[in-house]
Amino acid sequence: MTSTRQSPGDDRSRSIVADARQAREEREKSYRAQAMKLFPPICARCGREFGGKRLRELTVHHKDHDHENNPPDGSNWELLCLYCHENEHARQAVADAYVQASPGRDAGPGEGFKALAGLADLLRKRQDQG
Repeated sequence: MTSTRQSPGDDRSRSIVADARQAREEREKSYRAQAMKLFPPICARCGREFGGKRLRELTVHHKDHDHENNPPDGSNWELLCLYCHENEHARQAVADAYVQASPGRDAGPGEGFKALAGLADLLRKRQDQG
């Protein structure tokens, strides 16, 4: 005669499986899962294709660097391999450092160096002197 009693180990196993399923469902709702469904598994920079175990090397890059900006159409995302993603962030860090260290540059987005910013004042001083 077989016993239908469940051991405490069975309850624990069921709980682990249920937790794993719930975690998987939450991950699939994440922006990475959405991006993986929207885009082919190819790095947008170097063009390498990823599949199988190497798929984890493909990351989601936020184009505007705002991880809270996750539109469902994926317009703020691009898939980059680990190497290209690291390179992109390193390039951005260098650009930010130049903006902060350079006098005459405005740190605002889209603002560049203004070579002739003080020219009018210089010309007025010359006219007053001359």
